[in-house]
Amino acid sequence: MFGFFLLKLYKNLILDYKFCIFNKMKFMKNILIIVFICLVAYSCCSSKRTLDSNSDTVLNIENDTVIISDDKLEYDIIIIEHGFNTWFETRAKPEEFYSLSFLESKNIRYVIEWNSRVLQPLKYSSNLYEMQINYTQGIDYGFDLNYKLYNYFIFFQNRYNQNLLGGRVPIN
Repeated sequence: MFGFFLLKLYKNLILDYKFCIFNKMKFMKNILIIVFICLVAYSCCSSKRTLDSNSDTVLNIENDTVIISDDKLEYDIIIIEHGFNTWFETRAKPEEFYSLSFLESKNIRYVIEWNSRVLQPLKYSSNLYEMQINYTQGIDYGFDLNYKLYNYFIFFQNRYNQNLLGGRVPIN
């Protein structure tokens, strides 16, 4: 449908051009508008999809949505938070900074507190704590998921001035 519209518009522009010499500027202006619309439509559809060479983990990034999935372990983590990707790419400490056991222990504590706050909507804003996180101790979620989840908790605490574990909020 869109291609037919462009084709019909292009034919009309050619006819305008053949019959009127003074429409050269209008012709070029319309061509530029068509090219601009096509570029905007193309850029809106862009996403990055990468596959970690060491595992079957797929990382799919579209705008402010991050999806990490693994077919072997049957888990997904979906983070939909405006600004998280930019923060993650610019402020998160490198993966080598953390061990898997550190990330797992922190995530267990963060998830327990998060789920507790979800169940107390009168005490904690239901706009911040909308749904529970299903993260079970003892399941090997892999480094990628633990790393991304831990960094989301840091981002969340800093952005919304929350303190999930008490004490000092880590600043990356």
